[in-house]
Amino acid sequence: MNSKPFPQQISEYHGKVRDVYYIENQLLVMIASDRISAFDVILPRPIPFKGQVLNQIAAYMLQKTTDICPNWLLETPAPNVAIGKECTPFKIEMVVRGNLVGHAWRTYNAGGRTLCGVTLPNGLVENDFFPTPIITPSTKASEGHDEDISKEAIIEQGLASAEDWDILEKYAFALFQRGKEIAAKQGLILVDTKYEFGKIGDTIYLMDEIHTPDSSRYFYADGFEERQAKKEKQKQLSKEFVREWLIENNFMGKEGQTVPAMSDEWIETISKRYIELYEKVIGAPFKPEPKTNEATYDLICNAILKFKR
Repeated sequence: MNSKPFPQQISEYHGKVRDVYYIENQLLVMIASDRISAFDVILPRPIPFKGQVLNQIAAYMLQKTTDICPNWLLETPAPNVAIGKECTPFKIEMVVRGNLVGHAWRTYNAGGRTLCGVTLPNGLVENDFFPTPIITPSTKASEGHDEDISKEAIIEQGLASAEDWDILEKYAFALFQRGKEIAAKQGLILVDTKYEFGKIGDTIYLMDEIHTPDSSRYFYADGFEERQAKKEKQKQLSKEFVREWLIENNFMGKEGQTVPAMSDEWIETISKRYIELYEKVIGAPFKPEPKTNEATYDLICNAILKFKR
């Protein structure tokens, strides 16, 4: 992004995949970069159009859930940019799981039957549906790995009050149900996802992105039961294929491990997978909109000045 500060900018933060600029009087500019991370490590090469995909899916999904809870978003002035209200974030992520996959499956397969204080039923195999969705929260680490945490520990440590937890839980389950309904219309299963929330005064707001390939996992519904019966891998749309490639190349973000080289062909494959997910989830063709830093900067400035009037 342009090195010039934005109007009334007071600070900035550069995360693993997003750059956030704080504007006086509670405005945020969030730029979804083309950086990609896995196992809490930024991989060495950007993925073309990834930022646009994330930003536009998130904006679409936030608009589709305004009846469930208020959210932070005000406008998307550029393909990979969102401007919204600055909230005081809860330092937790609300991870909602409908199926036994990923971290939950790795825990389960190693013999664990409790995750974040939630008891997991016996007799499941990878990718099976849970009887009902579960919430397995994690702490929101500014650096390093997020950590699993239970509802009880969240309240005990003051990360959320009991009253706020009840609202967060209600919102998270309702958002997940809406996400599943949107996905089902497109022939997809929303498998798991994460939500982040914050407060302005006493009001809880949904923050950040929702139901994107960086925060969620989708299976194709067609053939799901047949693949489960045969114990075959599920066909999925998510970032998990990147994690699987890293694991195959002996990288899980642990000390002493080296990120494998990423070829041009592999970068193109990842980009196409992100675009495929956009088109499948949204149900419309993806329109790449490359913009120069200068053009994006001007669009952001104009939007800030509009909201500051």
